[in-house]
Amino acid sequence: MELLGSTLTATYAHPRPTPTNFLPAISTMASSYRDRFPHYNLTHSLSLPWRPSTYYKAASNWPTLDPYCARSQRVSESAMLPFVSNRTTLFTRYTPDDWYRSNLTNFQESNTSQHNSERLRVDTSRLIQDKYQQTRKTQADSTQNLGERVNDIGFWKSEIIHELDAMIGETNELTDFKKRLERALMETEAPLQVARECLFHREKRMGIDLVHDEVEKELLTEVDIILCCQERMKLYLDKAIAQLAANRAAQHELEKDLSDKQSAYRIDDKCHHLRNTSDGVSYFRGVERVDATVSVPESWAKFTDDNILRSQSERAASAKLRDDIQNLLVVTANEMWNQFNKVNLAFTNRIAETADAKNKIQTHLAKTLQEIFQTEMTIESIKKAIVEKSAFLKVAQTRLDERTRRPNIELCRDMAQLRLVNEVYEVDDTIQTLQQRLRDAEDTLQSLAHTKATLEHDLAVKANSLYIDQDKCMSMRRSFPSTLRLVGFC
Repeated sequence: MELLGSTLTATYAHPRPTPTNFLPAISTMASSYRDRFPHYNLTHSLSLPWRPSTYYKAASNWPTLDPYCARSQRVSESAMLPFVSNRTTLFTRYTPDDWYRSNLTNFQESNTSQHNSERLRVDTSRLIQDKYQQTRKTQADSTQNLGERVNDIGFWKSEIIHELDAMIGETNELTDFKKRLERALMETEAPLQVARECLFHREKRMGIDLVHDEVEKELLTEVDIILCCQERMKLYLDKAIAQLAANRAAQHELEKDLSDKQSAYRIDDKCHHLRNTSDGVSYFRGVERVDATVSVPESWAKFTDDNILRSQSERAASAKLRDDIQNLLVVTANEMWNQFNKVNLAFTNRIAETADAKNKIQTHLAKTLQEIFQTEMTIESIKKAIVEKSAFLKVAQTRLDERTRRPNIELCRDMAQLRLVNEVYEVDDTIQTLQQRLRDAEDTLQSLAHTKATLEHDLAVKANSLYIDQDKCMSMRRSFPSTLRLVGFC
């Protein structure tokens, strides 16, 4: 279909050339359309019948003769009569040809104006239809773009919500592990205090029992292990606190991004559903020249993607830290329990050794007491024997003394005299032997008494050691926390 014109090349879009006629256009349509006005002011009403003189100013209020008449030039103006009614009849300005040409010109101009008006109407209708279709297509494209934008925002919003839920869950789990670690760290204070109390009480052992035995070695090892476990727990507790701060920072960024996404989703969804008949549609002059954007689609998507990647990275680090804390709790609990059992085994062995030594001491003490009794009885018998031998000695010496009083020749060294002398020597030797044995018995008794005192002291030492190890230390060690408490569950 051939177009009559276009919005840019139509003839009505350009000024029409000035007509070549010597008369001005008299068509009211042409003059109104072209916004042209006559050169002279109109002094007569346009509602009068058509007259060429309408566009011209009258030369005078009184008619004069045409200069073509020689006689009229000699007539005085004061003598002429105003024949107003005959002016148009007597004095004409144009010829009939001029009149026909003027009509023809007006008709041609009228046809041209009508043709231009028709073309204008057709082009205007087509322009309106084209612009309407173009505007509708543009609006449809904008609506489609807004819909795609809403879908993109919805997608990233769902991704942020999913990651935010995962991060909140991970943060809660890490918080629980942190609390477990804190409880486990608190539970290590009691075993540490017990081990130190055991070392303190064992310093009250006496004498030879104040020995650096296996129990003391294991107790010192237990203290070192508990302190080492506490240091590791504190280190991981600091890591958990720092990781929780990082998790909350990533969560804050996600929440902030989600809040912005929700606001943008609400705004763009509202814009997507706006129609020409919607309420609240108004003019906002100059808004298209305001560019308040701070990102492009690539940087916009990268910002959210970076937030999600950061959250995922922090979540992975948090999960790994939770595994490390779990392993740490299990390892430290096993280490403390193993050392606790070693200390208890050392205590048990030491208590058994001390009890056995105590029993042996008691046995030896009983034997020593029995021997002391027997030695005392022996001493008494020796003393009695010495007393008895003294009587025999006195009798023999008395006999010899009496026999010295025999007179003269009667002082004979007879067998009786010899036997009495031998008896005195024998009895005296017997008494000396018994006295020496008495001294030996008394020395033995003193040695037995010293042994008895030593055994009794050693028995008291062993009893004190047994009381410390068995009654004090082992009674305190019965309150060692369970494995569940050492891993922070209770």
